[in-house]
Amino acid sequence: MTFQRARSAEQRAERRRAILATAAAMLAEMPVADVSLNELSRRVGLAKSNVLNYFDSREAVLLELSSTELAAWVADLDDMAGDALPELSTSERAEQLISAIVGTLAERPVLCDLISAQAGVLERNITTETALAFKRSAAESFVQMIKVVAGVLPELGEHGAGQFIATASLLAGAIWSHSHPVPAILAAYEADPALDAIRMNFEPALTESLRTLLYGALPRLTE
Repeated sequence: MTFQRARSAEQRAERRRAILATAAAMLAEMPVADVSLNELSRRVGLAKSNVLNYFDSREAVLLELSSTELAAWVADLDDMAGDALPELSTSERAEQLISAIVGTLAERPVLCDLISAQAGVLERNITTETALAFKRSAAESFVQMIKVVAGVLPELGEHGAGQFIATASLLAGAIWSHSHPVPAILAAYEADPALDAIRMNFEPALTESLRTLLYGALPRLTE
């Protein structure tokens, strides 16, 4: 694919969409760490310098994708968790919330990979303008997540829901990284079955971690 020079605002917007779509397609094939600006430029049909006319870095492209993925995930979570029946017990609603979070995240591996790379990789090599756009979008999604969590578990309140979400996000990113190791670590697990005890599986590990987090918070908040 070869593009002509974008002159109008709509042409520039279309070019940005093409870059983002190409990056999304790459993330379906490879982890964040393997997505290079050179390969992205080649696939989208632009010189690397031209891609940098639309995004200030590879990380800026991936952060915008992360914002889009996060907003879509919050909608998924609302659809799955928002129907909790008020007559259910606190523990039943808590389990429903945990199941919804883990299930919807497991269906969005690209988002999980982006979350795991956010602080250590994606939030580097960006401009203040890019950082502001990303954090403002994240803040909007955070507000929506609080509504979902507090809607299912009003016992938490907005403050408690916010604390739960913030820590749950860190847990999801860390557990995703450890449950999707590099080939050398996978080979080590396969070579020595005794290592299976420390091998992490994303869904059960995140489920147990969120359960510990949530049930630890609820008694303090409901006493």
